[in-house]
Amino acid sequence: MSIFLTLAVVFLALVCFIGEWLPSDIIAIIVSVLLTVLGLVTPEESISGFSNSATITVMAMFILSAGISRTGAIQIVNDLLFKWGGKHPTRQILTLGIIAGSITTLVNNTAVVAVFLPIVENWCSQQKISVSTLLLPLSYITILGGMTTVIGTSTSILASGLSEKLGYGTFSLFQFTPLGLITFTIGLAYLAIAAPRLLGERKFSTGDIVSTEYELKDYISEIIIPPRSPLVGQTLNSSRIQRKFDVDVLEMICNGVHFSQPLGDKQLQAGCILLVRGGREDLLQIKNQQGIEILPEVKFRHHSLTSELNSLEEGIAEVLIPSESSLIGSTLKELRFRQRYNVTVLAIRRGEELTRNRLGQIPLRFGDVLLVGGPQQSLVGLQTSRDVLLIMQRDIENLRHSKARIAIAISMGVALVAALKLLPILISSLIGVILMVLTGCLKPREIYQAVRWDIIFLLAGLIPLGIAMNNSGATQLLADNIVKLGGNFSGYWLLTFFFVITALMTEILSNNAAVILLLPIAAKVAENLNFNPLAFMLSVTFAASYSFMTPIGYQTNTMVYGPGGYKFFDFFRIGAPLSILMALIIPPLIIFLYGL
Repeated sequence: MSIFLTLAVVFLALVCFIGEWLPSDIIAIIVSVLLTVLGLVTPEESISGFSNSATITVMAMFILSAGISRTGAIQIVNDLLFKWGGKHPTRQILTLGIIAGSITTLVNNTAVVAVFLPIVENWCSQQKISVSTLLLPLSYITILGGMTTVIGTSTSILASGLSEKLGYGTFSLFQFTPLGLITFTIGLAYLAIAAPRLLGERKFSTGDIVSTEYELKDYISEIIIPPRSPLVGQTLNSSRIQRKFDVDVLEMICNGVHFSQPLGDKQLQAGCILLVRGGREDLLQIKNQQGIEILPEVKFRHHSLTSELNSLEEGIAEVLIPSESSLIGSTLKELRFRQRYNVTVLAIRRGEELTRNRLGQIPLRFGDVLLVGGPQQSLVGLQTSRDVLLIMQRDIENLRHSKARIAIAISMGVALVAALKLLPILISSLIGVILMVLTGCLKPREIYQAVRWDIIFLLAGLIPLGIAMNNSGATQLLADNIVKLGGNFSGYWLLTFFFVITALMTEILSNNAAVILLLPIAAKVAENLNFNPLAFMLSVTFAASYSFMTPIGYQTNTMVYGPGGYKFFDFFRIGAPLSILMALIIPPLIIFLYGL
């Protein structure tokens, strides 16, 4: 009965993850509570994920990554890209790979992509090349580079912790570095050759992004307030036109004076010109009810809408909704987005889907890109928010450059102490966190902002599921059945089987969930057939990390989905051959390097 109940919970978790009815971390906590209620784990075991060494180590690594990012240590790559990148796409991808891949050996790959996004956009803008040529390779490069050391991704840290609980000991810092370096080199070579040919030029960072990329010319208009309009003498707030209709007033010109946000309390006068975002139907309704006049598009004939919306005081920018954002699930109207940030959302890009009207009614999702307009100071202020990521070159004044060398030294010290086995990586990483604060690389409040709490709760919630699988005998049952079915197959084919099934599970669930479910089974199969358990655990770990085929299989893929202007199929077009290539080379490499 306990095996049946455990597998039923596993099936329920799979359905919930695939259905995406709730965030993955919430599903994980529900699973943990359900296991306790059913008596499959004890209350102490149900919360053991929060004290698990893997969970705490992952949390510490997020903080160390933030220390490097906050001090601007990674910003130096901007100069290196311009110096070594050249003009040819293949050379640019190779340069990006060498730089970003090296950094992800010690810095969490999600943090690296967050820092590199504005850098690559700026580089592409100045080089007049399409960002779509580089952003998807950037995501894949950080995934490949993160698997060169144990601390490069949360997946490998979790796998190391599971290995210890199974009695095989933790992975050393450079346990799979030879395998990681070989696969990184092969993967980078593939991307440098294939990406420029298969991706095409989806999106440019130059030119009129309002008209061309967001196709807003029909949604940005100028209206004038005639003398007899009932709007004369009212403020925007009292007129309620922005609440009654799907329009946003971006700028007001009265008697030759330009007024910028906030505009709610500005009094409307006869002859005032308003620059508004709104569809023609809404503007015609306002015209009929309020007597406004819609000006012809003469102003935009000789210069772009982007130029019109950009000035010394006003500007436009793209912002990304990161996975840890508190805005996810809420609409712009519910959030009072304009009042909160003093900027107006002009359009929302969700992958290849572009929305330009009824914006206030759309619940925000992770990976959404918002085109916003407002005062330059408000755009700069967005850089300090952890709920949005501004996709433009960061203000260097906000970075602690004087602490950059200290942050790098601390991170290198953490890695060195762990590599020499002077202290467990859990302890060395926590010491690194303390030093980041004591040396001023991070402020105490920034520690909590740096942690990806969704991943922490995902790990903490799913670890009890692994315990239940082991306690109930479900792991042993599944392993025995796989042994019966695969007993006549060679070790190579069994390694390949676990690699393929893990890779597929990662695409529809998450990398960490795939490791928790499959790594114990793979180790048990290896033990029953007298194979090397390390080989099978590495096959699962690498397959779980190497998620290339969809934009939702890995966080970094989702982060570049909107900014790169990609279509869903672009990930499969580039990622499927790369996944097949890895499935072909990793099992024999594991056998050669680690034995079977």
